[in-house]
Amino acid sequence: MQSTFLPTSSVATRPILSICIATLNRGSVIAQTLESIVCQLDSRVQVLILDGASTDNTRDVVQSYVDRSPAIKYHRQEVNSGIDKDYDIAVSLSDGQYCWLMTDDDLLMPGAIDRVLGAIETDPDLVVINAEIRTADLSTMLQTRRLPINSDMALADGDAARFFELAADYLSFIGGVVMRKSTWLDRDRLRYFGTLFVHVGVIFQSPKLRRITLLHEPLIAIRYGNAMWTPRGFEIWMFKWPKLIWSFAAYSDEAKRAVCPADPWRRSATLLAMRANGAYSIVEYKKFLQQQAPGFRRGMAHLIARLPARAVNIAAILFWLLFSRRVGTGIYDIARSRHAGWLGRWCETRFLSCRDLTASR
Repeated sequence: MQSTFLPTSSVATRPILSICIATLNRGSVIAQTLESIVCQLDSRVQVLILDGASTDNTRDVVQSYVDRSPAIKYHRQEVNSGIDKDYDIAVSLSDGQYCWLMTDDDLLMPGAIDRVLGAIETDPDLVVINAEIRTADLSTMLQTRRLPINSDMALADGDAARFFELAADYLSFIGGVVMRKSTWLDRDRLRYFGTLFVHVGVIFQSPKLRRITLLHEPLIAIRYGNAMWTPRGFEIWMFKWPKLIWSFAAYSDEAKRAVCPADPWRRSATLLAMRANGAYSIVEYKKFLQQQAPGFRRGMAHLIARLPARAVNIAAILFWLLFSRRVGTGIYDIARSRHAGWLGRWCETRFLSCRDLTASR
């Protein structure tokens, strides 16, 4: 595959940590990400940016940072390979002993790199970094701690099931993964190309990783609602993600159910929530459920797909107002859906003015 490199100065010694960023058409936000990183760089750290053939100004934006720091390396592909292969290529091209699979639109907290460098001094196979969730403009906190732990944890061989139940859901976010490069390269990645979660496949395949460190302090600010796969949300969360989680034979069905149901689309409440937030319509029904769902469930899925989206959105918000009031990203999605009317806008405003948000999903 043809590719181009922007010139960069050579690094005198092999870095300990490579921050690997796969990006595509993120010229509008990647500068903020890089600003949060470059101020923390030293000779132990490299940044490897793998551009999956962006057609916007990503190259120009990144070039300005390459010019500023010899630790930044930029690789642009001529043809997009998909997010899974892009991260795999980024790891392969990196020079560090460990690779941090960082996202292209989120921010590192001050001191994050030093904290991670300290964690890898104990020679783990994997470090999982906690994150907070903010609105797309980063102005308001939605979730203070995405991984539900209150202290650092060091897990060994016998803790594999516990780690799976505790962290697998969080690890749908790739930016919290730091792995030894040799461990990554020794494991099967090709099998997981196209899943959109290659890192999860690498982490949970057999043999199980032996030494894992979890950092409780949020070191990343996630820019929520900015994911490029948002239009594919129904397919991803109803099919791709569950299929991946339930493919890991080394973990019990009980452990897998703790992460997600095998077929979440079978739950009418789930379909109603996705109808309310705009992820489910007759289009998704015909594409994914018309042939797959059995009789009664197919009828319910069809009925829900035909319900007026605005009415379902209002009903979901009213249910929350009357019976829950627990703020999480799920109700936030419903409140800011394209189907939300004045009630949704009012709730969104209320969310943005609230500073005591829970840590629920």
